Amino acid sequence: MQLEVINVVGSKLVCVVGDLSASSSIKDVKNAVYVQRKKFYQDRQSLRLEPKGKTLKDEETLQSLGLKNGGKIYLKDLGPQIGWTTVFLAEYAGPLVIYLLIYQRPWIFYGDAGSEASVHLTAHIAAACWTLHYAKRLFETVFIHRFSHATMPILNLFKNCSYYWLFTAYVAYHVNHPQFTSPSAIQVFLGLGGFLLSEFGNFSIHVALRNLRPPGSKERKIPYPTDNPFTKLFNLVSCPNYTYEFFSWFFFTVMTQCLPAGLFAAAGLYQMSVWAIGKHKNYKKEFPDYPKSRKAILPFIL
Repeated sequence: MQLEVINVVGSKLVCVVGDLSASSSIKDVKNAVYVQRKKFYQDRQSLRLEPKGKTLKDEETLQSLGLKNGGKIYLKDLGPQIGWTTVFLAEYAGPLVIYLLIYQRPWIFYGDAGSEASVHLTAHIAAACWTLHYAKRLFETVFIHRFSHATMPILNLFKNCSYYWLFTAYVAYHVNHPQFTSPSAIQVFLGLGGFLLSEFGNFSIHVALRNLRPPGSKERKIPYPTDNPFTKLFNLVSCPNYTYEFFSWFFFTVMTQCLPAGLFAAAGLYQMSVWAIGKHKNYKKEFPDYPKSRKAILPFIL
């Protein structure tokens, strides 16, 4: 069985792949394309039935898709790819280094005022919280997360890193400024308590999601609460990891009473809401028995 592989750009023939059968999968087609066109390694290929159609899943068979000998399949070049683990390590190591640099070397950014002014206790606590958060992120990237997709377009790395790194510099500059004014001790420690609880909740959800998917598989299941009480949030929202993430930065803002931190929390909520709504819709589409009472990210609201 042979298929013509057509580039969606210009409708030009990429190659003709053979030695296929009705039971061959889309992954087999990708492998065959790569043998002939080394530029198009498997993670760079998006195969479709139509030029503007949806990306076909690797496990789908030619028979299930109605493809026959001499048929056509369309390839979209996703561009150079980079592994998700590398992406996350770059995204999260940057904020850790940048924040601690501003925190530990204030005179570089504030001049003499930075070397003479005493650092407020709240600034020390904020630095510890920031370090905890991104150290946890790095740990989760290496030991907890299981990625459904192996790679992402390398150009997205620069966009993602710019977001995290620039916001880090913006927040750190103000929280560690010689003229920083701390809120009351009660407000600081309430914010600290909320931040720590949210961080543990976020970690708990990541562990629960990891255990939901067997190693080396792309199996998807409906997530439900476990024995860990922090996972009870699954009863209310589809993406409680995003909920806890927002709560972390909300309480960090309460703790520091810093406008840039609030803007960071708001920007994060917006982006995570977009992701959560998409995942929520996919859950409802994929699982007919998906709990109808759940919202996407904010209980009872969104």
